[in-house]
Amino acid sequence: MNTDRKILSLTLLAALAAGGCSNMSQSQQSTLSGAAIGTAAGVAVGAITGEWAWAAGGAAIGAASGYLVNQERQRQEAAQKAAYERGVQTGKQQAQQKN
Repeated sequence: MNTDRKILSLTLLAALAAGGCSNMSQSQQSTLSGAAIGTAAGVAVGAITGEWAWAAGGAAIGAASGYLVNQERQRQEAAQKAAYERGVQTGKQQAQQKN
């Protein structure tokens, strides 16, 4: 049981330390957040099952998920910006046609 507490404490300490990285890009923050959440979930499952490989698996899956979520967010923002620009150009063209 003492080893379990050490692993849990180290995991929480690592998550808190990584949370202080405020000069990271949005992509890096999303990846790290996903990894931290995945690790926490893996540690929880590992504590129940007694197999600590869940923590590593959770970290990997969480990091990949965080990265993919960020990529999708960036794609949506780019699409919204493009739609906005098209609307501005259409509005300018319509205004010129009225004059």
